[in-house]
Amino acid sequence: MPGSANGSNSATKAMGVLTVGSLVVVTAYTVALGSNGWLWFGWVVLGLLTLAMVVTQNN
Repeated sequence: MPGSANGSNSATKAMGVLTVGSLVVVTAYTVALGSNGWLWFGWVVLGLLTLAMVVTQNN
């Protein structure tokens, strides 16, 4: 169905923007206040979810 492919594509793009934006926020937090392992762990999980969405969309 053409509509669903376009919808998943925009969802993947939104997830990518969210992942990059959160990387900027976590990096700024680390520079300003010091490292927080839970923030980095959360970003890694978000990145893996985004990667999974990209891989499954291409199949």
